Amino acid sequence: MIATLATLVFASSAWAQRVAPDMRLVRAGSYRPFYRIAGRDRVTVRAFAMESRPVTNARFLAFVTSDARWQRSRVRRLFADADYLAHWSGDISLGPDARAEQPVTRVSWFAARAYCKAQGRRLPTEDEWEYVARASRTSPDAPRDASTTARILAWYAHPLAPIADVGASQPDYWGLQDVHGLVWEWVEDFNSALVVTDSRDNQGPGVGRFCGAASAGARDVGDYVAFMRYAFRQSLRGSYTVRNLGFRCAADITEGEHR
Repeated sequence: MIATLATLVFASSAWAQRVAPDMRLVRAGSYRPFYRIAGRDRVTVRAFAMESRPVTNARFLAFVTSDARWQRSRVRRLFADADYLAHWSGDISLGPDARAEQPVTRVSWFAARAYCKAQGRRLPTEDEWEYVARASRTSPDAPRDASTTARILAWYAHPLAPIADVGASQPDYWGLQDVHGLVWEWVEDFNSALVVTDSRDNQGPGVGRFCGAASAGARDVGDYVAFMRYAFRQSLRGSYTVRNLGFRCAADITEGEHR
């Protein structure tokens, strides 16, 4: 009941009504990043809007129907690997292995960006995604919420489980659904090279994000769920498509809409 009331109060505010019905406003704020960043104890995030649910097969089908460059048989291999939309039955048909309301997966970063651009939107940044990822149902900053952590860990334990339709989870503090436990999600700067140790470290960017070295750069070595997100992103390339990797779009808001 508390979570429901918090969501309703937030959604009913005047500025929350200035975006499309499928989006939610996220207030400006800051958070402590999982990895240490030289000279930056907290990451500041400006107010922005984010789609409440991941993009579905139905929505992506409408996109590729209108823009043939992103159809399965026509996309350039530079922009998507051979498994791009491989579970669809054809260029503009879903078939039995891709329900309309499932999150679209097996899409590349390039394709996700193109979709968002066609909607007048963009992919969220890593900072924005990690900022909302810390929310529980009742708090905007609860990275150790027991129920949320348990749900994420259960999903990690079964990475090849059948993918459910979007919208099954309860909305979080921001009114977002399926942030955890459904699919991984692309972010704009998924391959950004963060300095995770001293800035004078000359081993190359991002080296501390892997294996045992990661614990030296982490602020909270027990935050396994966050570590897995960062590690997964660092394994990607823009043309990669993955069975359980989807996306949702974000958008900037004009000055004053976040007040």
